[in-house]
Amino acid sequence: MNIGNESVVTQRKIRVLVAENSTAEAGGALREAYREAEGQLEITDVGSMATLLPTISIVSPDLVLLDLALAGPDPVDAVRRVHRSAPKVPLIVLAEEKSEAARCLEVGATDYLLKGLVDTRTIELAVRTALERNTLDGLTDLMRDPLTHLYTRDGLMTLGSRAMETARRSGGTLVLLCALLENLAILRNKLGVRTAEQMLQDLAALLCGSFRRTDVVARLGEAQFAALAVDAAEPSAPVLCQRVQRRIGTFNQLRDPAEGIPVRLAVGFWSAQELHTFPGLLDRVEAELRSSEVVPKKETEQPASVTGC
Repeated sequence: MNIGNESVVTQRKIRVLVAENSTAEAGGALREAYREAEGQLEITDVGSMATLLPTISIVSPDLVLLDLALAGPDPVDAVRRVHRSAPKVPLIVLAEEKSEAARCLEVGATDYLLKGLVDTRTIELAVRTALERNTLDGLTDLMRDPLTHLYTRDGLMTLGSRAMETARRSGGTLVLLCALLENLAILRNKLGVRTAEQMLQDLAALLCGSFRRTDVVARLGEAQFAALAVDAAEPSAPVLCQRVQRRIGTFNQLRDPAEGIPVRLAVGFWSAQELHTFPGLLDRVEAELRSSEVVPKKETEQPASVTGC
């Protein structure tokens, strides 16, 4: 298989560290997939967790592939330790069950392959996606909002489109929540610029605290935010929305009523069976957010409410 010039895998030799049991299912498929590009791929094999961790610092891999059969009784903790030892290195896990793999995604794994379903096509796609993701992560780090340090709209579009491609391939799901800090101009005039900025930062922190580390939270505009949850089941869409409502409601109860955060929410669900693109999903949820718009509150009214969903 040729590795094209436009691919992330270029003329530089790519170092892959494979930790797998004696079946060598993934390692064998990897070698076969890149047989024609042997000079551009350097594979290091290890057979235990005890060997894997020190080998990471020696080899400095571009990608790690971990068979959870080596991880002992607590594979999630093993994935967490590998991720902590090399947080910038993509980690693909080889799992027996999707539920087990999904838990690993929450603690640092970037993708997974299911045992018995690994072939040259699936592993080539997983490797290519992981390496492209690592490159995109560097690019999207430049797409940060200076006030909240969240991703910008461009960052969300980039990461969201990539997440949808991965979910479509794996049969996964996405939940997208949009949030609007209402009456920002009125609040800014009434309370001052600094207080309004603090409200935006507080809302950003509340959203980040409501989602997993592997999810994507972004500031889309002056007063609008979004959060993308990957591999969230359809019933979790209203659950996520209610979680955010509760967090903001509790936060507002502890504040001066005049400085509470008035927020409007909308949420959408996407599955791999749908034909929508990520921009289409975002348009749909933003349209719902706009359709629930209410008349701006007068200054004499207390603004600390959470609506939507």
